[in-house]
Amino acid sequence: MSEVFVNKVAESGLVSFDLEEYYPKGEIKIFDLKEYLFMGLILKEKDFRASLLTTDWQQYTGANVAITCTADAIIPMWAYMLVASNLQPFAKEVVFGDEQKLISTLLLKNLGAVNGADFTDQRVVIKGCGDLSVPETAYVEITNKLRPFVKSIMYGEPCSTVPIYKKKA
Repeated sequence: MSEVFVNKVAESGLVSFDLEEYYPKGEIKIFDLKEYLFMGLILKEKDFRASLLTTDWQQYTGANVAITCTADAIIPMWAYMLVASNLQPFAKEVVFGDEQKLISTLLLKNLGAVNGADFTDQRVVIKGCGDLSVPETAYVEITNKLRPFVKSIMYGEPCSTVPIYKKKA
């Protein structure tokens, strides 16, 4: 008597969507303007420009870089623009904000390549567990992108899902 095991998940026709596949690839670096402030409070334009000229921009080659200032200081907009201008020839991507903002921005950019029409009339499960901390913005974005096309959206794992959306017949 041999029992035949049936994989009900495989037979269900569910399409699993893993947001981790769209997670930014590559090294993440932070460019903190705090290091360029006089007395940790003031940005002096002449000194700032001189410091940027001696900065080793090669260290940012191929990296995803977030420009921020962790000091409680008023930074003029042109300072962020000047840093971005110097980083642009070296860095893969340059974003204003902290590491989490960088990850969210790049993840949303990567999700922009998803064509919702490719999932027309599919039952999609957005994978809920993984090794990486996927920000909430990615879950909202993929829901917005898929909802006009899919038959249903669920969250979790194919064996245990939470219903999110079901197209009315």
